[in-house]
Amino acid sequence: MTALAGWTNFYVIVGSSAGALIGLQFVVLTLISQLQAGRGMAEGARAFSTPTIVHFAAVLLLSAGLNAPWQGVSGPAAVCGTIGVAGVVYAATVARRMGTQTQYRPEFEDWLCHAVLPLAAYLTLAMSAYAMRGNASAPLFASAAAALVLLFSGIHNAWDAVTYHVFHKKPPQRETEAEQRTGD
Repeated sequence: MTALAGWTNFYVIVGSSAGALIGLQFVVLTLISQLQAGRGMAEGARAFSTPTIVHFAAVLLLSAGLNAPWQGVSGPAAVCGTIGVAGVVYAATVARRMGTQTQYRPEFEDWLCHAVLPLAAYLTLAMSAYAMRGNASAPLFASAAAALVLLFSGIHNAWDAVTYHVFHKKPPQRETEAEQRTGD
């Protein structure tokens, strides 16, 4: 399919980036797992951390799906449509979780990067799937834009989570060797 052939390098780069960021996110979460977990931490993770991994995975899946050797436009349209519709449902779920969790009070930037931008990206994917039935050129640009929005909002959200945990959470208190010897 000639319309999709020009996008191979783009999706290889974006997909590789998303895959690497998924791995990096797991490394960071492992490193900060030693921090004191407070009440409501699980609901906060479902609202803020898990969606970042899901968005990176969506970009990775989109990249893999659009790099498949399709013979027509129906395959790429199905990939974009499936990810788009599932993502819209998931983004709405994340927005609900953000509003009901008690771990952290979201600010405008949080709503923008965790709810609004991902929802817009998934809506764009769903609409581009429908639009691919005609000329696939413009919808492929829309799909690429959606992938970048998910990738960059994921990067922002991952960085935001790390800085929150580093600057707002305290590691568990450990006794020094001197305190352990003296029994203090």
